[in-house]
Parts: sequence; C-alpha cells; structure tokens
Amino acid sequence: MSKIIIIGGGAAGYFAAITAAEANTEAEVMILEKGKSGLQKVKISGGGRCNVTHACFTPRELVEFYPRGQRELLGPFHQFMTGDTMEWFENRGVELKIEDDNRIFPVSNSSQSIIDSLTEGANGAGVEVNFQQNVSTIEPIGNQFKITTSSDVFVADKLLIAAGSNPKVWDLCRSLGHSIVEPVPSLFTFNINDSRLKDLMGVAVPNATVKIVKTKLESSGPLLITHWGMSGPAVLKLSAFGARILADKNYQYNVEVNWLSRATESVFNELKELKGKQPKKEVLKKSPFTDISRRLWERLGNISGVQAQNRWADLSNKTLQEIANQLTKGVFNANGKSTFKDEFVTAGGVSLKEINFKRFESKLHKNLFFAGEVLDIDAVTGGFNFQNAWTGGFIAGNSMVDS
Repeated sequence: MSKIIIIGGGAAGYFAAITAAEANTEAEVMILEKGKSGLQKVKISGGGRCNVTHACFTPRELVEFYPRGQRELLGPFHQFMTGDTMEWFENRGVELKIEDDNRIFPVSNSSQSIIDSLTEGANGAGVEVNFQQNVSTIEPIGNQFKITTSSDVFVADKLLIAAGSNPKVWDLCRSLGHSIVEPVPSLFTFNINDSRLKDLMGVAVPNATVKIVKTKLESSGPLLITHWGMSGPAVLKLSAFGARILADKNYQYNVEVNWLSRATESVFNELKELKGKQPKKEVLKKSPFTDISRRLWERLGNISGVQAQNRWADLSNKTLQEIANQLTKGVFNANGKSTFKDEFVTAGGVSLKEINFKRFESKLHKNLFFAGEVLDIDAVTGGFNFQNAWTGGFIAGNSMVDS
C-alpha cells in the first residue's frame, strides 16, 4: 500500500489529501500538522468569511494577478481553474456567491463552511490527520522519505510539502537541496505621514492611479486613506508587483497619486470651465468631482491656497493649476509599511525553476511534491492565493497516486 504524507494542514494540504485519497482509495494518506488544529489561515481569511477564489474564468487572464508564478501557473490553470474550485465546493454542499468586485465567498459568509467541507471531505476519504507534529528533519531514503517530528518518525512513499510560507519549512526544503528565494512582504500598505491625509481616515476614492516615482510600477483601482497612510486594492496590488523593488528601497520611496485617473490638462480645463459657469459659488463648499469627497476636496484645495470663503471667481489660473496638480500628480513620501498580520503574504519560497508544474513535483527528488505558499508564488488580494492552493493541491494530489 502506497503511503502519502502531507506536511501542512492548510488549504493546499487538505485539498491534496482529499484529492489523493479519493483518486486511490487503497492509498494511505496522512496529514502532519504542527498546530493543535488545521486550516487556521482559512478560518481568518477574508475577515472570517474566506475569499475562496475569484470570478476570473480564463487562465491567461487569471495569471495576470500573480506577480510571481505567472508563467508557471498557466498550464496548471488549464487543468484546474476557478470554475472547478466552485464546482468542487458546491458539490460538497457549500453554496457560493460572486460579489460585485468578483470575489467569491460562501453564501453563509463564514469561513467555517469551507473548513467543515474540507475536514468532512478528509474524514470521508479516510485521510488521517495528526496534529502537534512539528517536523524537525526530512531524509531521502532511496525514493522514500523519512520524516522525524517532535514525537514520531514516519516513512512516506510520496511526500508533499504544503506548509505555507514558514522559515522553518524552507530550512527543511534547503536540507533537501532546494533553493529558496529569500522572502519579502508582498501585500502591504504604505506608511505616509503627510498633512494632506491627516484626519481623513476612512476617505476612499473608487479609481485612483498610484505610481512609484522613478520606477515603472503603476496600479489603478480603489484607494483608501487610513490612519497610517494609504491602502486599498490599488496600493495592495502595487505592493505585490513591487515587492522586491520596494524591499530594495528599504520601504523609502515617493508615491505619485492621481485621485481621478485623469490627465492633468483635462482636470485644469474643467476647473477653468467651472470658474466661468459658477463664479459666485464657494469653491470648497462642494466637491465638483463625484469621486472626490468634500473632505478630500477641501483638504487639497487648502493645500493649493484656497481660503475658506473663496469663490470660484477669486481663483487665479495659477491656483487652478495647483489644484489640478494636487488632484492628478500629488507626490507623497512613503516611509515604511504595514502588513496584515493575520493574512501575511510573502514573495519568496522554493525556486520555481526546480519544480515540474505539470505535476507540482520536485525536479531534484522523485516523489517529492510542493504546493501552496511554500513555493515562490504569490498574488494580489482577492482570492487568488487560495486559487493557487486549490490548483496546486489538486494536481499534486492526483500526481501522487498516478505513478
């Protein structure tokens, strides 16, 4: 009887275990989890709702959301895609919904629905889950692997490492000869201390364009002002695609923000037109742009030299130009970052050059597999990191029983 051992009781690990056990009912499938319970990242993801995946159903489009792993995941996504993920969970009684921003959640709005589905699936398929098994060493013995934990010794015919982005796990991978791309934070917000943002926490714009000055990094989307600076999808996407560049800058860089995602000249001309049409109206009383709140409009107007009682007729072209500049190319100094402690994502992990992505198998050791965040694969926020876990787990699970 073939013995399959999976290190890591997370999304990729459970998915692989269930897939393998259901594909070969005679195989002995075991999960080794170092904690007292599994699926903890699933539990806290999406604010406790679990952002299962994203409503993008074309592989070539889906890979564009992965700063690292884009080329490698194209083939795997043709094997197991977002629609397959939805079908997998719905066939197991988890009703899913697509929200307005295309993120996919369980209708229950509770990650427990996903956890229950995975744990029940594992139990039903006969997967043995062993908790508090902190792996200390992995030793290749021919085409098998000897796994020593804090309390036991196991021998696996097939071994999958799916323990996430963990330095100790990467050390185990190094011990097997694999190269590790040094990790840096991937999803983080920008720490910005600037008078233009003071006391504007919670103010959001629906479609800003954010650039890192003196680089090619640029991103558009919703932007949120927080008490520590800037966040929102536009900033998080930029942080993901610029993870290594920004780390090299020691998180000291200038951010150019176009709050309207419009050309400066176009905004200047609209302001001039407003001056001609409503010369007696007070400038700061109401924002002339639907995407800019009054609070933000008033702040940028003040910075540009507009006084509280100024009317449009009082503004010179120089002042109008300064307002247009603040709206479309304001520069802010970022000094540091803030990460999501509970949903921490890193860029880094096992080098993708050493993996056969048709099987998610090591090129260095036969019968050794990898899936999930242990690999140097990460994505922007929105369910994409989970999709990588489901896809990798599914392919690795099937690969471990087809040879």
